[in-house]
Amino acid sequence: MQYLGIAFGYVLNICYKLCNDYALAIILFTLLTKIILLPISIMVQKNSIKMVKMYPAMNRIKAKCFGNKDMIAEEQYNLYKENHYHATLDLIPVIAQLVILMGVVEGIRQTIPVNGVCRYSMKLVSFGFDFGLIPSKAMGITIIIPVVAALSAWLMCFTQNRSNVLQSEQGTANKMITLSISVALSLYLGFFVTAGVGFYWIISNLMSIAQMYILNVCINPKKYIDYDALEASRQELEKVTKYAAENSKGRTKEEIAREKADVKAFEKYHGKQVVFYSEKNGFYKYFKDVIETILKKTDIVIHYITGDINDEVFKLASDHFRVYYIGENKLIITMMRMDADVVVLTMPDLQKYHIKRSMVRKDIEYIYMDHAVASANMTLRKHALDNFDTIFATNQLMADEMREMEEVYNLKKKNIVEYGYSLIDNMIANYEKTHSEDDSNPDNIIKQKGGNRTPEILIAPSWQQDNIMESYIDEILDNLLGHGYHITVRPHPQYVRHFEAKLKALGDKYKEHDDFELQLDFSSNKTVFDADVLITDWSGIAYEYSFTTLKPTLFINTPMKIMNPDYKDLKTVPFDIEARDQVGISVDTDKLGTLGEVAEKLLTQPVYSKESLKAVREKYLYNVGTSAEVGAKYIIKQLIAASKR
Repeated sequence: MQYLGIAFGYVLNICYKLCNDYALAIILFTLLTKIILLPISIMVQKNSIKMVKMYPAMNRIKAKCFGNKDMIAEEQYNLYKENHYHATLDLIPVIAQLVILMGVVEGIRQTIPVNGVCRYSMKLVSFGFDFGLIPSKAMGITIIIPVVAALSAWLMCFTQNRSNVLQSEQGTANKMITLSISVALSLYLGFFVTAGVGFYWIISNLMSIAQMYILNVCINPKKYIDYDALEASRQELEKVTKYAAENSKGRTKEEIAREKADVKAFEKYHGKQVVFYSEKNGFYKYFKDVIETILKKTDIVIHYITGDINDEVFKLASDHFRVYYIGENKLIITMMRMDADVVVLTMPDLQKYHIKRSMVRKDIEYIYMDHAVASANMTLRKHALDNFDTIFATNQLMADEMREMEEVYNLKKKNIVEYGYSLIDNMIANYEKTHSEDDSNPDNIIKQKGGNRTPEILIAPSWQQDNIMESYIDEILDNLLGHGYHITVRPHPQYVRHFEAKLKALGDKYKEHDDFELQLDFSSNKTVFDADVLITDWSGIAYEYSFTTLKPTLFINTPMKIMNPDYKDLKTVPFDIEARDQVGISVDTDKLGTLGEVAEKLLTQPVYSKESLKAVREKYLYNVGTSAEVGAKYIIKQLIAASKR
């Protein structure tokens, strides 16, 4: 360091001879160091641009591998290697600055007279200020040096946070830490070294700011970086982070401990064949018959993951039906580490958001089982099913949609199983146990047919925006009450949860009507089974009701529930549109005055008889009564094939 100080002192002496002023000599010396280090600064600028160009991919890695630090580190290492990025290059200017700073300290020390003798002939006083003094000892006006040094460090960090190609993309916490360290270091440095060194530090910071803007003009990051892609990836990561944070709120220590134990038990079980995933309590009903058929016909161990610690499915757990509680945060990692032959989900958008395909096994077969009889093209997000291997189709329209999607969007061909909908099969079986098909039964003879029973109309809206509870319920009731019908309003459970006051007001308004009932207990399907006509908007309950009871539905044409605005890219008519007028009649919102007349048609015209609706059911639903057998048979066959691989 002594030799470096001698060299720096020599250069500083030359600068002094050129300027004949100590302050100007330091400014010139600082400029020379910036020029000498310019190639390194250019290299760092290019390296920083390369780094920020990788940010979209890095953000997606963090989103994909959220919560798994080891996997994130491995993926980032591969990304760096692929792009020939060298993280150590960013340390070069820092190291160079430290070396120069130490050299400057030693070089300026040699310009200060010792016992009246000085290596170089320089006047340390410039503009009436003695640059040879140390502020912590001299105090007085010299205090201005550390204060200005700290301010220059703050200004440099402030401008870099806004304009430096790499630093501007850092998180707020990182920016604040860098700023705090820089300001504190500059303040400390300014107090305990000579004022000349402090002055050098001030000038160096200011020149660094100027150099940054010059480099941004000469090597403009905007020419190389896709900032739209960067913002999109940032939002994707924020969505996953927010989702994980929201799902971790309010959990007790017991829940966290239970989840930890279940994750360990799940991953410890080697040789898993089939895994079912349920988002929450109540979803077991979509898998129930298929699972029970597999358990009945084989000795296969079924693994069932639920995101609800209070899921009633835990009551069914056994040696061959193992149930695990894994919340959303841990589920992300668990899914990426999945080791099984087959995974069955009702959740779409596999690989698009937080639920990913396994990174451990590439040969897992992912099966999508819909939890409604609906269009996969219109009521799911665009490309929601692209990353599944197999689709359990509910009807021919869904199968046609899948094949057309593959053709239009040039997708890999999937396995399409003509499955059906076991939930409706289950509902049909329960309905037939409690309701006689014999129309001679007096309880089945309604007033419109000359019988003695008042027809039952059930109003069961959806939970989508602009549902009839929100917009037309009063008008519907006013047009039906007092016209020979008994009306039951059964709101969606989510509506009950969010709009208790509105429901109370509705109940109070119509409480004087003996033919009106507001039902908030959803524990039984009796009300649904007993209704003669269902009124809804775009709810999937329409098809569960009509296909189960073989009774018609009256649809109110509120705005459609469209998750994919590009659904018209396909020529196949969505099931929700085509089947709507096959199981009932649609009424526009400006024709609600005709509801009584329409209800009369639905109750009396042969086209809406049980025989006619049964034919519609056969047309729009695969394997009525046997879908569970079909689904279970396919899964068993695939597991046998996997065992032979």
